[in-house]
Amino acid sequence: MDIILDLVQYFVDLGAAVMLPIVIFVVAICLGQSVGKAIKSGISIGIGFIGIGLVISLMLNNLAPAAQAMSANFGISMNLIDIGWPGSSPMTWASKIALVAIPVAIIVNLVMIALKLTRVVNIDIWNIWHFAFTGAIVNIATDSYMLGIAAVAVHAAFAYKIGDWFAPTTEKYFGLEGIAMPHGTTGTFAPVAVFMDGILSRIPVIKDIDFNPTHLQKRFGVICDPAIMGAIMGVVIGILAGYDVRGILSLGIQMAAVIVLMPVVVKYIMGGLMPISEVARAKLQKKFKNSKFYIGLDCALLLGDPVVVTASLLFIPITIIIAALVPGNQILPFGDLPTIGFFIAMAVGVHGGNLFRTLITGCVVMFITIWVANQMIGLHTVLAANAGQLTSAAAQVISLDQGGNPVTYIITQILSCTNVLGLAAVGIFYLICVVCTVIWSKKQYASMDD
Repeated sequence: MDIILDLVQYFVDLGAAVMLPIVIFVVAICLGQSVGKAIKSGISIGIGFIGIGLVISLMLNNLAPAAQAMSANFGISMNLIDIGWPGSSPMTWASKIALVAIPVAIIVNLVMIALKLTRVVNIDIWNIWHFAFTGAIVNIATDSYMLGIAAVAVHAAFAYKIGDWFAPTTEKYFGLEGIAMPHGTTGTFAPVAVFMDGILSRIPVIKDIDFNPTHLQKRFGVICDPAIMGAIMGVVIGILAGYDVRGILSLGIQMAAVIVLMPVVVKYIMGGLMPISEVARAKLQKKFKNSKFYIGLDCALLLGDPVVVTASLLFIPITIIIAALVPGNQILPFGDLPTIGFFIAMAVGVHGGNLFRTLITGCVVMFITIWVANQMIGLHTVLAANAGQLTSAAAQVISLDQGGNPVTYIITQILSCTNVLGLAAVGIFYLICVVCTVIWSKKQYASMDD
């Protein structure tokens, strides 16, 4: 048993850029693709993830220091730095829940498919770490391994339903036919976008505002070209950070590079995944006649959308401001700033590419994220300590991605009841968002059938 667990741990430790190509290769072979095509798909995905890593590193290495400088310039004092998902995922995989989480999530998926409770066939194995994180936190909060495993199953089941509900958006707006995003971050915040879209659609004047970069480019010409907008945002952030002329111009060019390169590297992931998803869907639909299936993939596929990239850059300074406004906040957004696109990607689709609505929804999302993350500092720190990742006994650890996840918080509070008022506030709001999403999703499917 220990040998098997060691092998699984070794496989997980390879990281997404190596682990996913291997998974895709095996899946492709099982689906009957030739070895050559399977290898090509796997390598293409690996290239895409390496590319995304490089672009995110470019953002992290240049935007994170600018964000800290902005905070200092405006007198924003926060004593705990967000370590981001790159810090949280390794400590999650090091937990005793993580290795069991993979088979649990797969079994939940298979059972739901058999019972016709979902049409999502999830092959995004790496991002099972989101469900594992929930399980690990529940295990720490309740001191019950079985409740931790139950939490993994509940979060996984909910994520697959999220994939179902938003598959029409993934298909209609992002053009990814037969693809779903049962993702622990992008999917979690998608219902908030539905609720906010319903509210904004009923407010006079506001409901008619549509800032779409594509529309703006047609109207205002080259000034709204994505590369130029990226450069302008980089320059503005540099000015707010108090950089000198050289620093400001450098940051402008770097952000222009980010907004242009992100769609390019995402194409490699799509090039590897789309042939697999098409074959998988065809075989499933042949086996289960009159059934349509969606292949669950990483939401990195959504990051190539220009509105998603634009909103991601705008949320660098916005998130710092929001952090200063959250009551009692101790966290300085840092590690997850370059990956805010994961938080708001589906909101872009729900709002039909309307940047104005995306920014409003994103503000709500980031406020909730930062507030929840503050409530999770203690549990997150224990998770880090168990993984041997604390620098000192007095150190504290938190991340916005998963640490600020409302689904993780709600599940943990239901099972531990340490903050009833917090559970009521977040739980009731999120429940309303989910109910709105179920109703909204039925209309989306109906419009697809017309």
